[in-house]
Amino acid sequence: MSNQTMTLPTARAADRSRHRPVLTREVLRSLDLRPGLTVVDGTVGAAGHSSAMLERIRPGGHLIGLDRDPMMLAFAAQVVSGGDVHLIQSSYADLREVLDRLGMTSVDRVLLDLGLSSDQLADRERGFSFDADGPLDLRFDVSTGRPATEWLAAASVDDLARIFREYGEEPHADRIAERIVATRSHAPIRTAKDLADVVAEAVPEKMRRGTSHYATRVFQALRIAVNDELGQLERLLNETLPACLTPGGLAGIISFHSLEDRMVKAAFRDRERWVEVTAKPIAPTPSEERINPRSRTAKLRVATRRG
Repeated sequence: MSNQTMTLPTARAADRSRHRPVLTREVLRSLDLRPGLTVVDGTVGAAGHSSAMLERIRPGGHLIGLDRDPMMLAFAAQVVSGGDVHLIQSSYADLREVLDRLGMTSVDRVLLDLGLSSDQLADRERGFSFDADGPLDLRFDVSTGRPATEWLAAASVDDLARIFREYGEEPHADRIAERIVATRSHAPIRTAKDLADVVAEAVPEKMRRGTSHYATRVFQALRIAVNDELGQLERLLNETLPACLTPGGLAGIISFHSLEDRMVKAAFRDRERWVEVTAKPIAPTPSEERINPRSRTAKLRVATRRG
């Protein structure tokens, strides 16, 4: 099997990654890695998890690193390489098609880290940063789908409120949705800063003085909607993993908010398909939370594929 070729998107993507992977020791221990296994990192990012896993599956193993974001694949290519490494721009939900292209029938381990990368948050050209003055895009793959600006320009008050409430668990969803629609009638919302300013006008003043940014939930919800993140995860859990993971193989999924975790929990409790390895999710240690505050909401669930 030959390594997949990949065009690096920009020189900027060749900068050093800022991302720190979460729960790395717990992932390595839970996935029971050893030489010769074929492992999929479905959200390869900057290859923090992948580089550690690759050490344990060599010699004889294969690493398949998937990401929808070509910038992240460029980071990963700096860290992991070789004839046993396959870096491919794809959604993890499309793993079956990827395996067909590689001439593989199944894999032994699958890992997903559903968190947003620190490198994506630092990318001011796609609007992931709250004060970015570039276009409010929020897509992982800018060649597909609609950017966030189009969503905001076309969605009704009810649809916006539903998205903010369901995907972001935003307590002021209605007020924010109404303010967005009122604002766009006379001034398009084009940048991340534009959206953050509108949210600031809609939420109570005490929220603007909190420890987390007052627009965090709105940006999260909009990003999830733009990238169909929950739809991708549902397809992976219900179709892709059962079809691609070999019987006895292990799947580990790190989630960062309750919507994702509930979906993973429900899927892994299907006793016809899975044996739960983690009855309760694995959380970061206090020391990891101190070193990497973004890890504080991470939850790792692991299950074995039934034969």
